[in-house]
Amino acid sequence: MTWEMVIGLETHVELATKTKIFCSCTTAFGGAPNTHCCPVCTGMPGTLPVVNEKVLEFAVKAGLALNGEIARSCKFDRKNYFYPDLPKAYQISQLYLPIVRNGRVPIRTPSGVEKTIRIHELHMEEDAGKLVHDPWIDQTRCDYNRCGVPLIEIVTEPDFRSAEEVIAYLEKLRSTLQYLGVSDCKMQEGSLRCDVNLSVRPAGAEELGTRTEMKNLNSFKAIARSIEYEARRQIEAIEEGKRVVQETRRWDENKDATFAMRSKEDAQDYRYFPEPDIPPLEISDGYLDRLRAEIPEMAEAKAARYQAEWGLPAYDCEMLTGQKALADFFEAVVELGAPPKQAANWIMGEVLRRLSAGGLEAKDLALTPKTLARIIQLVQTGALNRNTAVKVFDAVFESDGDVDAYVEAHGLRQVSDAGLVADVVAQVLAANPKSVEDYKGGKKKAFGFLVGQVMRELKGQASPQVVNQVLQEELDEL
Repeated sequence: MTWEMVIGLETHVELATKTKIFCSCTTAFGGAPNTHCCPVCTGMPGTLPVVNEKVLEFAVKAGLALNGEIARSCKFDRKNYFYPDLPKAYQISQLYLPIVRNGRVPIRTPSGVEKTIRIHELHMEEDAGKLVHDPWIDQTRCDYNRCGVPLIEIVTEPDFRSAEEVIAYLEKLRSTLQYLGVSDCKMQEGSLRCDVNLSVRPAGAEELGTRTEMKNLNSFKAIARSIEYEARRQIEAIEEGKRVVQETRRWDENKDATFAMRSKEDAQDYRYFPEPDIPPLEISDGYLDRLRAEIPEMAEAKAARYQAEWGLPAYDCEMLTGQKALADFFEAVVELGAPPKQAANWIMGEVLRRLSAGGLEAKDLALTPKTLARIIQLVQTGALNRNTAVKVFDAVFESDGDVDAYVEAHGLRQVSDAGLVADVVAQVLAANPKSVEDYKGGKKKAFGFLVGQVMRELKGQASPQVVNQVLQEELDEL
């Protein structure tokens, strides 16, 4: 039997505000445990929450960019449950009147699948704290620094049919939110976390299977692997005549498997009721128009502009605009005089190579556009050949060092003196009569060998064009 997986996502995005959603405590990542909290975010009796206006602004901008319907009136609700990292014993969220409904996100996967993912809703809420288990003393302690950090939760319809589609959606979502500036989406710091609801059914069936929920996945790799594992686990269970249990499961990266955490029924008694300390939020047409006008040029629009203005291939444009920081870096290099195609080649080749090797993102670059533009200029003017330029790039990448000073200090400036090159060519031809004879006999590979010998004698610093020209002239005269 052929099986089909059905997946819906709940994505929690930490907003890039400086302070929390209902108080003035900092949202900075890190800090000693329990030093970024106050009576409001820890729920002390008698305290009152005040809505951070920037949270509403970011939520509305995200809703607009995701093609959603913005509610003109929305309100907060209390979700009541006890958990050690939730000191108030309730979470302020939105259930009945969320800020955004009915969004749409078009995606295209690497294998060519194109579809639109429906957004059921986007709502604002506060984050809970964090439990830290110390195995040495066998104790679990609470860090409340994260309590009250503002989140938007983006809930999709069950529109995904593969892990590939899920990753394509999340990459598109991350790019969109980063372009808007509403979140840094650093998964390693918990700024973007994903819950995966997954079930399987026979291909072509209409009825949904029993779903499980995998909580708090914080890397694309973990999300893809957990989806593949969980689908396989459910299919094997059904084929063996067993029942899939509706439950919450956790992904164990070391064991490459999911494990049951707790049962999850459809009707959980969170005793939602309207948040009594926060009045409904009314959104005017003027407010919406202002925020709509502030939405920046997004990735698709940038890619189209790069193609139209600079004639770059579609692949280059897609790569360059995938991260806002990378697109900003590219545009700055071009503004400094680098030809767009040359700048694109260096960024997609050398810059992304070093970022990948260091596990970094474009926003972590120490290298400045000015430094890369100077390297490209030195190659264009013939002061450096491409191979030497790459060595210089690697040398200055982490420190953004002075390119010219490094070139001079290491004697890397390219040799373009035809007279000097001619002397070396003469020495190489005299030392390799067999290769000269092979070339004269029609073996064109011998020419490449001789070029390599000349370049080696000149320590790779000669202009390839000059070497080829002088060598050809000398061989033609023999």
